[in-house]
Amino acid sequence: METEPSGLEPGLYIVAGPIGNLADLTPRGAEVLRLADVVAVEDTRVSARLLRHAGSDRPMLPYHDHSADHVRIRLIERMASESVALLSDAGTPLISDPGYKLVRDARAAGRKITTLPGPSAAIAALTLSGLPTDRFLFMGFLPNKAKARGDALDEVAALRATLVFYESGPRLSESLSAMAAHLGDRDAAVSREISKAYEETATGTLSELSARYADAPPKGEIVVIVGPPGEAPPASAEEADAALLEAMTRLPVSKAAGEVAKKLGLDRRTLYDRAMELKG
Repeated sequence: METEPSGLEPGLYIVAGPIGNLADLTPRGAEVLRLADVVAVEDTRVSARLLRHAGSDRPMLPYHDHSADHVRIRLIERMASESVALLSDAGTPLISDPGYKLVRDARAAGRKITTLPGPSAAIAALTLSGLPTDRFLFMGFLPNKAKARGDALDEVAALRATLVFYESGPRLSESLSAMAAHLGDRDAAVSREISKAYEETATGTLSELSARYADAPPKGEIVVIVGPPGEAPPASAEEADAALLEAMTRLPVSKAAGEVAKKLGLDRRTLYDRAMELKG
């Protein structure tokens, strides 16, 4: 049975839903959910509650990581003449949720794409953490296996940015301990149940937070915020000399001094003078 024209232009509408409190759905997002020809959702049981809150009776179609390619193809075909809203179980679609392939292929097909900004657990937790927010990296969920998890943490250990992770209660203490081992015992924050009745943010070092949750895994959606590494101590004279001697086996004195200056954060002219002394 064909639906009545929705009043929305045909295309894809990415709707950010609440991460807890239903009242956080924006009026514009609610309007799209009421008017769209179809709403693509991760789980119809979860999204049905939000659609009722928005006053929407629009049909839902499951769309998630396990959807067959033909589901995505059919949705993109429908966007030529219908409006399709994309909704995740919580927060902004595509952020650690399925959907990027749909957006990618819809753009390639020339479909109109509109995003309706709203809640995101990662951004909300950053604002609660009290840690630097001028530069951050969203890491999503760490791998389950210890080796892969350690490799992922080692890859970003030197990055001078705040790190954002999603985590589950049963894994939280172990993950915090791994972060302390691979990143150093940095300042961190654990936020859970954001915008819900039992919202909580705990702060401390990674080892302190790991101990806090070791025997009491928390419930609910969890975000871990880890502060950037501290300033590295300046290189010693012995370290600078060793670096210069090694560099001079490969490079002229001037270039060796420049390379070491960049690597150790020291003054290039001073290093050049010292390199000439060592060479002599």
